[in-house]
Amino acid sequence: MKNEVTRRAVLGATAFTVLRPELVRGAGKEKLRAGLVGCGGRGTQAVADLLTGAENVELVAMADIFEDHLESSLKNLRDPKFIGRHAGIRVERNGEWAEQTAEDLVKSVGPRVAVKPEYHFVGFDAYQKLVKADVDIVMLTTPPGYRPIHFEAAVDAGKHVFTEKPIATDATGVRRFLAAGRKAAEKKLTVMSGAQRHEDKPYVETVAKIHGGAIGDIVALQSNYLSGPVMHAQARDAKWGDMEWEHRNWYSFLWLCGDQIVEQHFHNIDFMNWVMGGHPVSVVASGGAAWRPRTALYGNIFDHMSSDFVYPNGVHLASYCRQYPNGLFRNVSDRVVGTRGSSTGIDLGTKGISAYVQEHIDMVDSILGRGKYVNQAEPIAESTLTCIMARESAYSGMAITWEQIMKSQQDLMPKAFGYDLGTRPSALPVPGEYRFV
Repeated sequence: MKNEVTRRAVLGATAFTVLRPELVRGAGKEKLRAGLVGCGGRGTQAVADLLTGAENVELVAMADIFEDHLESSLKNLRDPKFIGRHAGIRVERNGEWAEQTAEDLVKSVGPRVAVKPEYHFVGFDAYQKLVKADVDIVMLTTPPGYRPIHFEAAVDAGKHVFTEKPIATDATGVRRFLAAGRKAAEKKLTVMSGAQRHEDKPYVETVAKIHGGAIGDIVALQSNYLSGPVMHAQARDAKWGDMEWEHRNWYSFLWLCGDQIVEQHFHNIDFMNWVMGGHPVSVVASGGAAWRPRTALYGNIFDHMSSDFVYPNGVHLASYCRQYPNGLFRNVSDRVVGTRGSSTGIDLGTKGISAYVQEHIDMVDSILGRGKYVNQAEPIAESTLTCIMARESAYSGMAITWEQIMKSQQDLMPKAFGYDLGTRPSALPVPGEYRFV
């Protein structure tokens, strides 16, 4: 059953054979070695989800440009209180179902956080050291601007990959990611994305029913991601150089985060592409910064955006996202309207376990050949580019087509990296002045 951890209990004692990086699917019940690139909050949580759902995996390597991030992440992963938050996942023990207690989970996960000092990699080249290490799974959870570079390196090294969404912040990066995704398919390397709705039982069942005609022909779509700020750095420390500060305040800078529609609203737009079976052909969008002050701390991204996407069959998606200060109205939701009814995207399905855990179960099953082969590189890249298409429309004031965004030469990545490197972030985009490339 997809919604349960149907393998032996997480606490079951089993002898494992050590898996080599050149793993082939279906080799058996090996012990997998994972490495984490990007030790912020999302990466730390992803490791906890992986170790919760897959009892035959251990974390053996970590990489980050900041040593304090790495050490903080490792401290949390060794903290019983942090791990205990995952209690409640159902497992099978002696033919009966039971929920894991926090104590069970700590006993299971704790010993599998096995990162030796020599596997602590720090610096802008830390990812290169990690992918060359004795790991089987590379987890990519840095700010998304780095995703194409890191993914390409992991695939070239023959590693299976868990990649957070989105997978790039510009069209050049999307194309680079897609090329590496095709190479991963040739090598039969598993690529699981952080677009967890695809592993979430209510979404999976609802989409299947929509595709089966449950609400008739689709005639309209709407999605909302009305939220608060994700994060901001503390006041700039005098010892931080420009590039270090941009990384510590990464959500304010376009090249690192991609703006909210790419970094957060991705989930809704990816869901709509899934429902529609493909990407839109065009978009007209608008937006701006209504409350974000024009100071360096708030960088060069918008705080609200609305988009009108058009799919090949003429169906429109009305999309809205914003990040307003805490305490204001919030709404993250979807609506699919058909000729015989409508759906929220989850109302026609049944409850499963946490999708954040399920995606890792499915990834490990794919790697070991006991589940279907998973390579989500193409759909997650397509959805990322859909979001970038809308952002570029809002920034430029132009209608943008899929053909135009596919050919876009925009490349936001710096040509050099260093903690003290001087940078000059671009100004907040102004339609009519901003140039679509």
